[in-house]
Amino acid sequence: MTQQRLFPKPLRDGDVTLFASAGQAWFWFVRCQAARIEGARVVADAGDVTRPCDPDDIYNAVMRLWRGGVIGQAHLQVLEYYGAVERVPDPRVEEEQRKAVLWCEALEVLATVLIRRGIVDPDGEALAQADYDENDSDQEMQGDFTPCHF
Repeated sequence: MTQQRLFPKPLRDGDVTLFASAGQAWFWFVRCQAARIEGARVVADAGDVTRPCDPDDIYNAVMRLWRGGVIGQAHLQVLEYYGAVERVPDPRVEEEQRKAVLWCEALEVLATVLIRRGIVDPDGEALAQADYDENDSDQEMQGDFTPCHF
């Protein structure tokens, strides 16, 4: 059996911008996926910001966590729903308290994977978690959340 050789995709010259948090990476993936569903084709490196991965890399990381039993079906449902509505579940709302716990659990393990792969900035993730823990008030998404450029 022949061994398949994989070659990294060439990136344009310039700085690669890591995601500040796993949440930012997830919302970026969801926006890219929505654009695909609407008929856009993903073209690597076509945007203003060069990311260290393709949207599929985020999806694959989440699915590996699910298949490995690290996160469950409930985690996937929360990630999918809140990704689609582009907001974080609010732990102050009684109906969203359990969902907020699932969201945090899923993003915590996803952050570990994405930091190890050089997709999420470890310093940015630490700051994002500290902000979330200290400030249970309104969470505003920050950073580059523009959809994939095609």
